[in-house]
Amino acid sequence: MLKGKLVELRPVSRNDLDKIYQWANDEALTFLGTGSQSAIQNNNPKEAIQAHYEKNLTTHNLWDDGSVFIVYTLATKEPIGKCDYRNLNPVTRTAEIGLSIGERDYWGKGYGKDILLTLLDHLFFTLNMRRIQLDTWSGNTQALRLYEKAGFQIEGRPP
Repeated sequence: MLKGKLVELRPVSRNDLDKIYQWANDEALTFLGTGSQSAIQNNNPKEAIQAHYEKNLTTHNLWDDGSVFIVYTLATKEPIGKCDYRNLNPVTRTAEIGLSIGERDYWGKGYGKDILLTLLDHLFFTLNMRRIQLDTWSGNTQALRLYEKAGFQIEGRPP
């Protein structure tokens, strides 16, 4: 488990799959994450989510699969979102990350920043990564502000 000031990042367990299913089928969250209202972004069958996580729960390899965490608040012990790192490269010491807060009551209250800083601390100081990247779309302005405040730079955007 990784602890921040407001959150604790725990590995996904079978008990978390109902929340993941709920968040994966929330149209507003999907739109924020992808910028699309496409049907392929929503309507995720529970069985597909269970199968995906079952594979990762039983045959997990850090370098191949990265890690997915459920985010719990330290104060209430409630699950509020998830985050992950993936595509770790031990040679170039790079990784990709992602995060989302599925519970709207926790938006804009510093939880995203704490999730991000806790994850970055682990990647830089425990796993010895040297470059972390993430992506989002230009309409996710809350996320863009958070990422820039944390030191990320925008790359690959058209003029």
